Amino acid sequence: MIGEMDADSVVGYFRGKSILITGSTGFLGKVLVEKILRVQPDVKKLYLLIRAPDAESAKLRIQTEIIGREIFHVLKEKHGVQFNNFIEEKICPLVGDIIYENFGLDNVQLEELSKDIDVIVNGAATTNFFERYDVAFDVNVLGVKHVCAFAKKCPKLKMLLHVSTAYVSGEQEGLIPEKPFLMGETLRVGTHLDIESEQNLIKETMRELNINCCTKRDERRTMKELGLKRARNFGWPNTYVFTKALGEMMIGHLRGDIPVVIIRPSIITSTLKEPFPGWTEGIR
Repeated sequence: MIGEMDADSVVGYFRGKSILITGSTGFLGKVLVEKILRVQPDVKKLYLLIRAPDAESAKLRIQTEIIGREIFHVLKEKHGVQFNNFIEEKICPLVGDIIYENFGLDNVQLEELSKDIDVIVNGAATTNFFERYDVAFDVNVLGVKHVCAFAKKCPKLKMLLHVSTAYVSGEQEGLIPEKPFLMGETLRVGTHLDIESEQNLIKETMRELNINCCTKRDERRTMKELGLKRARNFGWPNTYVFTKALGEMMIGHLRGDIPVVIIRPSIITSTLKEPFPGWTEGIR
């Protein structure tokens, strides 16, 4: 168990820090945002990378998908009429997406952001087990590449925290040591994995689909099947855990000397007691 002492030092650590969070609209992301704002109101800024057409839509997503949720009730009561001002001051929406280089931000934004960031939490992922291979690859593999590249531009970065999954270990049984995946490692003896080849395979398959004027439905089915086929070829049960393992390899390969922590949660259920017991979202 984390002692009271450790919990306090973590809370203290967040004072005056600027944190970039990807995936903040997700189930885990909003829990993190709420917790930081509740236990450390003196955090400097939470930069939330939000997929949206423009700044207004990004703000709306934060309103409805994050702070509008029931989990924020405790914080709302605590701040009363000052709640909106508090949120305005602490949360900075960034319109962007990890699938693009520099998240699709312009140079001015990028410059300012990189100078301010102390911690990056990369929680953005597509968690659908049977996602299209191209979509899963863009988010879970290339997204990590873009996060790493950005992290290297942050002069005062103290940590990059990457949220992976316990299931990168596939269907192995027994005790599984928590060791990072090396680039090209697979779960199936005799297979060798090359991330660039996988990327080319995706491009090539998409090109063929376009040449053959396939319907969107056919394209979706083909790309889903390709993901499962590639995952199983290398010993992973589905596209999600396979691309998450590739993402870990990407970090190991590109991190250089940035301090990295990879966490591998298993199944996440409801809140135990904070901010109140039993909050969950979606079908759990």
